[in-house]
Amino acid sequence: MKTSKQLLVIPAVAILAFTACKSKKQPIQKETGAIEISVPFSTSDYRTNSDVFRSKQVGKSPDIATAKKIAYQNARAEMAANINALVKRVTDQYTNQRTVGNAQEFENKFEELSREVVNLQMSNVKEIGEKIFKETDGSYSYWIALEAGKKEVFDKIDEKISNDAKLKLDYDKQKFQQIFDQEMKKMADDQASGK
Repeated sequence: MKTSKQLLVIPAVAILAFTACKSKKQPIQKETGAIEISVPFSTSDYRTNSDVFRSKQVGKSPDIATAKKIAYQNARAEMAANINALVKRVTDQYTNQRTVGNAQEFENKFEELSREVVNLQMSNVKEIGEKIFKETDGSYSYWIALEAGKKEVFDKIDEKISNDAKLKLDYDKQKFQQIFDQEMKKMADDQASGK
């Protein structure tokens, strides 16, 4: 009797285990009704890397031209924010690693100058992709991907520093570029890993 109960339990456990394994393999879509959405420009070709800054954004409007304008402004704003954040980190590290006369004055002046450079550079971004979708409600979703070269951004910053007598005193181009390149690589690595 005991043996027959054990014989019945073993197949029951095996069936439960098989069913449990099978249910784990079912996609989320079947379990929750969720639908996976593919986001345009999500491949590595459209992410910041160690040589270029990139951004992608979407604009939505009943008018295609307005949707494009919104997407373009959003993408430029995102890129400017990324460049500003990178330059801020570089400046902070640079002033911490170097003996700068008046560190606070250097940082403030440098950040002001870098904002000016970023604003100039934003006029030199190039479009590397666009996609337009007509939505079910009749509106348009316009996706755009933009790119700005790291070298061009760095060269503009370098030029502005070199033309400023006060900043030039505490400026070591090689050291600054080394930190700039390291931070650019970190930003690219973060984007590649999805951070």
